[in-house]
Amino acid sequence: MNQVSPISIAQITDIHLFGSENHKMLGMPTIKSFQAVVDKLHSLRNEVDLLLLTGNLSGDGNLQSYDNLQNLLNPLQIPAYWLPGNNDCAIAMDNILNMGMISRRKSFERGGWNFILLDSCVPGCRHGYLGAKTLDWLNRELTILGDHPTLVGLHHPPFAVNSPWLDHSSLQNPQELFAVVDRHPQVKLVLFGHIHQEFQRQRGQVHYLGTPSTGLQFRAQSPTLRIDSKYPGFRLLKLYPNGMWETTVERVPYFQPLELVATVS
Repeated sequence: MNQVSPISIAQITDIHLFGSENHKMLGMPTIKSFQAVVDKLHSLRNEVDLLLLTGNLSGDGNLQSYDNLQNLLNPLQIPAYWLPGNNDCAIAMDNILNMGMISRRKSFERGGWNFILLDSCVPGCRHGYLGAKTLDWLNRELTILGDHPTLVGLHHPPFAVNSPWLDHSSLQNPQELFAVVDRHPQVKLVLFGHIHQEFQRQRGQVHYLGTPSTGLQFRAQSPTLRIDSKYPGFRLLKLYPNGMWETTVERVPYFQPLELVATVS
């Protein structure tokens, strides 16, 4: 191949920042765990070309939570793109997360790859759904953008993860997403968050990747909400212009003295 240099992506998801910096998620000070992730990214700053933020950036949709996010990300000076999660306020995000190195664009090209970011949220609901307008837009973008390798992002997982309490809030119409993706073989990767754990599934030639939260981790394959003792994390990807890719999940040793194995109602 003529060009072998990859573009490096960090996927960050389920930060759950709050308007008040003292607010915690089930006992986890999410602003501190995210700061630990930012510190790790700072050490990788010369190696990371792009940040993809895949939803639940806020835990309460408060305007101040997005200002807090801006203030934490700005020192990295890495271009960042985002999509909303079920806890986010899309209007506030649109107004605030569109300054400096943070962009609200949902379709763009970098490093020989196309990126398309979808809003899978249903107002007032935890579960996800892709409406006809969104699916039509995805199909149109994939048609217009042509055969460059493509990454699609959304918040909600299009697969069950074998945790009944989580699977109730997954994407409710995955087959409609698959129908669009199946028509466009340039789609190589679909990234999502929401599940606070690592997940990988291949369907056809497309790989679907779920990524840990920068805060609390949910225990895998648990019938009820249980907190895992694994560290906060994020995903690194190297995307090559020929469509090949590599990925690792990075964890940061952020310690919080919680009863992390206790059942949470």
